[in-house]
Amino acid sequence: MGEPFMMQSFVADARPGAVDVPELTRTVPRQLVHRAAVAEVFLTGWSALDEGRTRVLAQWPRAHSFYTPVDGRHDPLLVAETIRQAGVLVAHAVHDVPLGHRFLMWGLHFTVRPDHLAVGTRPADLELDVDFSEVRGPKGRLEGPYTVTIRLEDRVVATGGARFTCTSPAVYRRLRGARLEQSAQGGGAAATPPQPLPPASVGRQSAFDVVLAGSESTRRWQLRVDTAHPILFDHPDDHIPGMVLLEAARQAATALSPEGSVLVAMENGFDRYVEFGSPCWIEAEELPADDPAGRPGGVRVVGRQDGEQVFSSLLTLDRPTA
Repeated sequence: MGEPFMMQSFVADARPGAVDVPELTRTVPRQLVHRAAVAEVFLTGWSALDEGRTRVLAQWPRAHSFYTPVDGRHDPLLVAETIRQAGVLVAHAVHDVPLGHRFLMWGLHFTVRPDHLAVGTRPADLELDVDFSEVRGPKGRLEGPYTVTIRLEDRVVATGGARFTCTSPAVYRRLRGARLEQSAQGGGAAATPPQPLPPASVGRQSAFDVVLAGSESTRRWQLRVDTAHPILFDHPDDHIPGMVLLEAARQAATALSPEGSVLVAMENGFDRYVEFGSPCWIEAEELPADDPAGRPGGVRVVGRQDGEQVFSSLLTLDRPTA
């Protein structure tokens, strides 16, 4: 395994007469987590351990323009984005996947402990245990599931993981064909977004952050795609990002749940790319507790485009007692 970068930190100068500077921290290179904006990089360092494990450091801000705290707790979807970034970082920095390779995400899941997600008086400095022991293949075709345990001050705040396949630019070009060429010519931008749902109905404060538009049904919505959003669309791409779909599922579940419900777990599967230029419909249903796939507070969300399922989510919410 190569380690082209060392743990991302600065060390104080110990020479006689040197200014006593405390150890400083910076984010990892944005390219290693597939982000254009440095401000959206949450990882700050890593070191390879053994048996496919890597120790990754991260920091969550006390406030964020999109992943906004709720009732004094960090947004659970911040966990999802951190898990995504950790997998991409380890693939590049530890397993030598070349920059420019594409990652096809097939699934992502997480469970949080809301009582450990309280926003403190300083940013949350986190330690992640990333396990790639089940990931297989040469560096250009790495694939498989990985798991992540996130700790804050020795307390587990979340667990989760994802399943991915990475592929070379040449293979990706063959896979995406005309879609990729259309995006390169500027055709990936969405049309004018439809009118958003009222922000409060989906747990948002700003209409700019709403990713659902209404339909004739109270349990079916159109995915609202606004490529001007600087967080959800951090950089141009040939398809709608997975984090947009997770947010759509969260907002759909929120619309069906009592006020004050808290997202505690999410299991997501991605069947196909969600394309620009064609409506994607988001459908949600509450699951009875005795459903074989159900659980207390369970909501199933399915996305469909051109008559085919493109993704599905199973969300668990901690609902307030009467």
